[in-house]
Amino acid sequence: MSSAASAAPVPADRSLVARVGAFVALTKPRIIELLLVTTVPTMIVAERGLPSVWLMVATVVGGTLAAGGANAINMYVDRDIDAVMGRTQSRPLVTGAMTPTAALVFAIAIEAAAFLWLWAFVNLLSAVLALAACLFYVFVYTLWLKRTSTQNIVIGGAAGAAPVLIGWAAVTDTVAWPPIVLFAVIFFWTPPHFWALAVRYKDDYAAVDVPMLPAVASMHFTAVRIVAYSVVVVALTLLFIPVAGMGWIYGVAAVLLGALFLWHAVRVLRTGSEARAMGLFHYSITYLVLLFGAMAIDQLVASGT
Repeated sequence: MSSAASAAPVPADRSLVARVGAFVALTKPRIIELLLVTTVPTMIVAERGLPSVWLMVATVVGGTLAAGGANAINMYVDRDIDAVMGRTQSRPLVTGAMTPTAALVFAIAIEAAAFLWLWAFVNLLSAVLALAACLFYVFVYTLWLKRTSTQNIVIGGAAGAAPVLIGWAAVTDTVAWPPIVLFAVIFFWTPPHFWALAVRYKDDYAAVDVPMLPAVASMHFTAVRIVAYSVVVVALTLLFIPVAGMGWIYGVAAVLLGALFLWHAVRVLRTGSEARAMGLFHYSITYLVLLFGAMAIDQLVASGT
């Protein structure tokens, strides 16, 4: 192959696709998907049936922009440690796919767009809640707790629990006890979910001096707390039945899914195995999806929708 051929420029359309892909990656779309899984079922419970399609779309779009902006700012702040950790070395600010300035401008722009969108097409309360979640994630978790406290993911999990409040507020323009209980479910679900993953990457966290619990404590110490938080999660999902007036579909799902969640957590404690921890991590995602799916089906069946 000639040197001229090997030095051929990248076609403009491919370059554009790569640039767009880098901006999308900056928002951590897989995390956003999980957050939005909790939003729409919460809206269905709040409506006691199916809300208008436009309201659901508007809330999901606003929530996606808000979460994406927060995640992008997180990547901007963490680009130094992302370059060291093996799990994050392919992120766009590490690979040089974009400049830090471009990333920060993009993040602030879509966060502002999220606030204006939710205010214009949903309501002011949902917009304020989304902005508050972003500010909490950036200033409390990313800039303060993540690098200083073993309670980082415990307290920081509040940001990931905000979508249920936003979804409820989108329908009712209020915050009530049912979404507060759901907020608590996700708040307490986050530590066992993330600690299970951090067991595999504890050396990465240790290398960058981030005190994620598995990196600074024994496996037994971590596993005991995983089980404790898992028990609280399951108890809260059962408390949600009388608080929100849920039916038997959700009730059966909460019991069965919760029992399996606890089984996975106890296996981590009994074996101290990284493989068991990853099993819990993967199941915790399935658990949340199925639990909130059952919640939506319960209310749709009850309403005859």
